[in-house]
Order: sequence, then structure tokens, then C-alpha cells
Amino acid sequence: MARGSDKRGLGRGLSALMADIEPNTAAASSGEQPGGAHRGERLVPVEQISPNPDQPRRKFSQSALEELAASIREKGIIQPLILRPDPVDQSRFQIVAGERRWRASQIAQVHNLPAIVRELDDTEVLEVAIIENIQRADLNAVEEAQGYRQLMEKFGHTQEQLATAMGKSRSHLANTMRLLQLPDEIQTMLQDGQLSPGHARALITADDPLTLARRAAKEGLSVRDVEKAAKAPPKGTTSKSKSQKKTKDADTRILESDLSRILGMGVVIDHDTDAGGGKLSIKYKDLQQLDDLLRLLNTN
Repeated sequence: MARGSDKRGLGRGLSALMADIEPNTAAASSGEQPGGAHRGERLVPVEQISPNPDQPRRKFSQSALEELAASIREKGIIQPLILRPDPVDQSRFQIVAGERRWRASQIAQVHNLPAIVRELDDTEVLEVAIIENIQRADLNAVEEAQGYRQLMEKFGHTQEQLATAMGKSRSHLANTMRLLQLPDEIQTMLQDGQLSPGHARALITADDPLTLARRAAKEGLSVRDVEKAAKAPPKGTTSKSKSQKKTKDADTRILESDLSRILGMGVVIDHDTDAGGGKLSIKYKDLQQLDDLLRLLNTN
């Protein structure tokens, strides 16, 4: 399929994909068989449908699926799934949007699902999946961050592009993606609802985020409590240990050494973990070294 990304831009969303297709709200009132197809739709056997492996949403509440299944038994599927031909097996279909409905339909033992089939590439599928879930608040904070990272790493989108497409501020994207810096156990606690995104953001700057996270979950600490605890120096901290806190980590020292060796000049890296940026200083001993550095930069 020829890509139309240059024309459509990031974040086309569900409404554009569905064009003038309206939700199947008439099914229940007209006495039609639940799950029947309407204009622009087709019925697809549930066993021919597979989930999208890049779907950013990983957790599905079983109780919520049971509730949706009960609704499907009574009223059918109000909104069709959006599918695309499976890239590996053209006799099958891959879900673009509607995995919850697909899962709940299996519980409700509905065998044929109304669907709209679209020809979409991998970029469009991932964009729609993320946008759909974020717009409907269906993703937890970790899944949202992973979705943003997927779009940036797999398809080269910038934070500015994502912020515009998602209707979010760039700071929101940056703060959300910082959650992926936390230990896996804390990310799991966040996904399970033991911690809120506010708790998690406060933990990023803590000296021992995992211990503080466990304490917050056990004692029911507020976000403000976690913020204060994260800023407080560890018990028994002396002025000497405070200065040691500023000691550079091994990776930074190794990077300084490598750059110094490559350039033949002294290199100092001051990285601000909180801000995510920093300063790189290169020390030259004479104008000849400065000329050499400029020539090297211009060549590269």
C-alpha cells in the first residue's frame, strides 16, 4: 500500500477512518439480530480476527469485559470494529480499534462481528490505536508512555508532533515518558492502581524510589507526602554525603573519558537528571586546539 502520511499528517484518528459511518444505534430498537452489519460494514467471523501485536493497551479488566459482554448479549455491538487485512495472512484480519469488543464478544459467544475493513500501514495502525485509547482515557500512564515511545522510536515522530496530534502539552508528554525511567516494580504498581501518576512522577527524583514506592503503597501516602519524602535527605545524611550525591555516575565518567580521548581535549559533562538535559564543556589549551576542534566539527 502506498503511504499517505505526508498528506494526512499524524493523528488522523477514528473519525476520519470511519468517514460517514454512524454507530449502529438502530440495531436494538429495530429488532434486528444483535451484531448485524449496516452500511459500510461487513460481518467477520470472530475466529478470523487477531489482536494488533503493537496495541499499547496491555491490561483488560475482566469485570469490565464481563459487563461489556452482558451488554453485547442484550443489544449487540453498537460500534463496529475497525480491521485491516492481516499483513502475514491475507485470509485473516488484524484489529485496528475495538479489541475490548472483540474480547467481550467471545465471552458473549457472538460468532460474527460487524467491522469496517481499511487498508492501513503499520504507522497508521499504531497511531490510531494510541489516539483511540488516549482520547477515551483507556490507557494507564505506563501504557500511555510506552505508546508515545513507540511512535517516537519506530516512526521518528517528535514530541512537538505528538503533542499537536494528541492535543497534549509537550511537558505532559515529557513527564509521562519519564515514568519509564522508574524500576519495573514501580511501573507495575502504577499499572495496578497502587500508585497514581502523581506518586510516580514524585518518585523519579527520589534517592531510593522503590523503597519509597513500597512505603507509599503500604501506608497510603498522598502525592504531597511522597514529594516531601523524595526531597528530604536520607536519615543520617551529613554535609559530606550531600556532596557525594553530586558525584557523577560511572556511565557519565566513561563518556567523558571517551570524548576526551577522541578529541584530545578535556571534556566535562554536567547532566541534570531532573531536567533531562545538561552542559557539555570542552577545554582547549591553545588556539591551535580550538582550530582543530572547529575543523573536526565542520567536517562532521
